[in-house]
Amino acid sequence: QVQLVESGGGLVQAGGSLRLSCAASGRTFTFSRYAMGWFRQAPGKEREFVAALTALSWSSGDTSYADSVKGRFTISRDGAKNTVYLQMNSLKPEDTGVYYCAARYYYADEYRYWGQGTQVSVSS
Repeated sequence: QVQLVESGGGLVQAGGSLRLSCAASGRTFTFSRYAMGWFRQAPGKEREFVAALTALSWSSGDTSYADSVKGRFTISRDGAKNTVYLQMNSLKPEDTGVYYCAARYYYADEYRYWGQGTQVSVSS
């Protein structure tokens, strides 16, 4: 089992920044073998992909982003802390939502483990 705990959400004005953190743990959890992702869900909308980081065991940790956040958000990891981050700059009101961290084993097609989510609210 893998446990994911997000933190860092809050209320910020448009143009501001936030950094989300996701701490991963588990009895047999090996951080380098998991791809990590961030997703978000706005009120009344379906959950959508935000950013992902491939497993170090699979590649050199390639990143990918939704078009709506490219150039503004950065995903990164700290292997020593088993933590993945989402640095969010130039925030817009449309970035408002609950942000979820997710993990999948490096060869899996789907994310199996999810955090409880952290609220991000951007005021105009």
